[in-house]
Amino acid sequence: MTQLNTPYPSTAYLTGFLRSQGVAAQQVDLALALVLDLFSPAGLAQIHACVQALPDDRRTPQTAWFAAEFGPIAAATPRALAFLQGRDPTLAHRINTRCFLPEGVRFASLDHYIGAEGEDPLAWAFGALGLQDRARHLATLFLNDLADVLRDAVDPRFEFVRYAEKLAAAQPHFDPLAEALAEPPHLIDATLQRLALEALQTHAPDVVLLSVPFPGSVYAALRIAQAIKAARPEVACVLGGGYVNTELRELAEPRLFDFVDYVTLDAGERPLLALLEHLSGKRSKARLVRSFWRDDGTVTYTNFVEPDIAFDAVGTPTWDGLPLDRYLSLLDMLNPMNRLWSDGRWNKLTVAHGCYWKKCSFCDVSLDYISRYEAASASVLVDRIEAIVRETGQTGFHFVDEAAPPKALKALAEELLRRGVAISWWGNIRFEKTFTPELCQLLADNGCIAISGGLEVASDRLLKLMKKGVSVEQVARVTKAFADAGVLVHAYLMYGFPTQTTQDTVDALEYVRQLFENGCIHSGFFHRFACTVHSPVGLNPADYGVTLQPLPPGRFAKNDIAFIDPTPTDHDGLGQGLKKGLYNFMHGIGVDSDIRSWFPVRVPRTTVPRQFVERALANQR
Repeated sequence: MTQLNTPYPSTAYLTGFLRSQGVAAQQVDLALALVLDLFSPAGLAQIHACVQALPDDRRTPQTAWFAAEFGPIAAATPRALAFLQGRDPTLAHRINTRCFLPEGVRFASLDHYIGAEGEDPLAWAFGALGLQDRARHLATLFLNDLADVLRDAVDPRFEFVRYAEKLAAAQPHFDPLAEALAEPPHLIDATLQRLALEALQTHAPDVVLLSVPFPGSVYAALRIAQAIKAARPEVACVLGGGYVNTELRELAEPRLFDFVDYVTLDAGERPLLALLEHLSGKRSKARLVRSFWRDDGTVTYTNFVEPDIAFDAVGTPTWDGLPLDRYLSLLDMLNPMNRLWSDGRWNKLTVAHGCYWKKCSFCDVSLDYISRYEAASASVLVDRIEAIVRETGQTGFHFVDEAAPPKALKALAEELLRRGVAISWWGNIRFEKTFTPELCQLLADNGCIAISGGLEVASDRLLKLMKKGVSVEQVARVTKAFADAGVLVHAYLMYGFPTQTTQDTVDALEYVRQLFENGCIHSGFFHRFACTVHSPVGLNPADYGVTLQPLPPGRFAKNDIAFIDPTPTDHDGLGQGLKKGLYNFMHGIGVDSDIRSWFPVRVPRTTVPRQFVERALANQR
């Protein structure tokens, strides 16, 4: 469960690589299949039966709405899904009447936009002709209503993106997962397991690879593995992905291997080649690469040292086997930049492996996916781009780098221009001074439509402490250069960093307000700082003025680590104000207001000069 608008890239990467090595590899997206099956006519009927069986004390407004409107809901859902898949665009006219889709609690959010009596509450966002986008937003609200019903009637842990996340995130013990997996399968479990067995029947694999990029993917992955082991215990199940690479590096829990046979770390190409050789009798277990396995009840880790596959030799991703016409383009948030994460099917590609900067103190810079930096030539990248466009017929790309290098992006733009290849792309960067107005314009002229990057704490003192390598002035100039070139800009923001004071936090929101006011950024997101065991803060806490608390004992996941910061700052109370202010700025509301008005607690006046960003931009000229 990651996102419904486009496939997560790991399976496309590995399928392409394995096929380049002569391995018969197939890929299946069971997350998408699960949602489409649950919202099929048969699935809706089963959900309805679950709602009808609820005791009175478990009924909610959403389940009451579903029961009362089941007939219209069952009739509208297949059409709404087809519309979100782009297969029935003229339905937008009926959706926009607000009479076609039964409206549950999620539609109450539209009341926040209503102005004078009788005004169209969405006119500010879509105007008179934004027919498709308006309907997509309404259909997304309808889909979210259905997800609420699943959560209230079937599994309180259900979400489209973070399914049962708390069972796995920074969870030192396997007990919560083991207990959940031992429960009788409910409707969602049974549907997922049936789909897994259908895929097993279709492809008859000898080895099944389960990619778990996030904690919200773990429970469902193990339910899939559970079904496979029950039906065909001889099939080797292998667990890998981003979650494994960050949280299971010290895995010692043997019960996990009741579900899977192997767990591999970091880039999967080399470990999988070694594992496939072992399974075919050509390599002993002692020569496995970065792999956990269970031996007589004890977890063993084997890392026979072999060089990783070079980034320019990993081959071209392939989406062959995935139903590209069945993904759902959702429009959750009415902000032109934020929509990119959920709207449209993007070809995911990586410009370079790892991070060329790898100094930020909050980041897992000690891990392979950050620390091992390798770039491919512009020629190789454009070869891959052209192959992907030929296969998918689509020219939109999301570069999923930790931070795409400016030098590589410049070379890529020049190669695209030289070959006459027209694509649209967006990705993550560092707001560094190398991105001059001239380079920003070159990137925009050759397909760049949006970029995101970390401003983090928006404080020069704290930016220096976290070794970000940028200043607020520099961020203002770089973001403005992109914005002036017609590129949408998103800022990742952080609060709660070690030694961050209330004054730092208030000033950070004022900097952000000025960036919006001066047209430098179009959206942003504040997240709470979390200390991880693999980051410089986690490895050297004294350098950041904090004391780590002991990790709870356990043999399963290890990632987040609690710490004591002597700085007396109410980050919980301040976080509410940061998020409220930012949400309004993204919708053009209150950009000229006193920054203190957003906070639910009393805060000091900002110390940032009112024209700080304006002057920074003027000084550039």
